[in-house]
Amino acid sequence: QVQLQESGPGLVKPSQTLSLICTVSGSSITTNTYYWHWIRQPPGKGLEWMGSISNTGVPRYSPPLLSRTSISRDTSKSQITLQLSSVTPEDTAVYYCSKEKAFTFDSWGQGTQVTVSS
Repeated sequence: QVQLQESGPGLVKPSQTLSLICTVSGSSITTNTYYWHWIRQPPGKGLEWMGSISNTGVPRYSPPLLSRTSISRDTSKSQITLQLSSVTPEDTAVYYCSKEKAFTFDSWGQGTQVTVSS
């Protein structure tokens, strides 16, 4: 049973960089064919895909967020990190990490609320 747990600050000031960690248990993040995604849901809106990192460490990013997003991993800690720079109140959302295999998002974290406010 794969489990994902997001962690990070619940409140970030505008213009700062948001950093979130997804800790994975029950599976290796280097397992072949697994991809690890960051997805967010702003209040009252749908899910927004932000980016992912492959089992070999290759990241991909949503084009609208490309200039502000960085996804990395620490295989020794089984962690996937999201960094989002120059945040604004529009980045307020619940942030999720998810595991994908064969185009199916089959494991999700519980999500972490991030509010951008001064």
